[in-house]
Amino acid sequence: MLLLLFLTLPLWTQERLVNVDEQFSFVGLRLEELIERFGPPKTVFAARGSELWQDDVVFQYDVGDFYIYRDRVWQVRLSSVRGISVRDPKQVALLVMGDNVQDMGDHLLLPVSGNNWPMMFRVNINQAGLVSAIYIYRSDY
Repeated sequence: MLLLLFLTLPLWTQERLVNVDEQFSFVGLRLEELIERFGPPKTVFAARGSELWQDDVVFQYDVGDFYIYRDRVWQVRLSSVRGISVRDPKQVALLVMGDNVQDMGDHLLLPVSGNNWPMMFRVNINQAGLVSAIYIYRSDY
């Protein structure tokens, strides 16, 4: 039985080995580290920013969308982080994010410390009051 587990481990989805705290370590990964960790992306596309210099290349995996600047991940869009999932009520996100969360109405912001650069945890809220997107990103870009 144990042998069967080891033989089928590589067949699980990309999300299988990602734990909650690990999600914050995605920001800053070098491109080769990203590919080594998750393999080739399912999709690669360009994301147009409001300014020309804000264009990004995005690698899409089952676990999330990885926004690349030069040779590093600077932002990650995920469907679930620290117990907050897309389509959860805003109140769930406020509760999980804690007292230091900044409620901006249509999004919530929480600075993240303990990294080599300043980071932000952002939860977007739609007009129905539900979580519509979750981002972790370098706030110095």
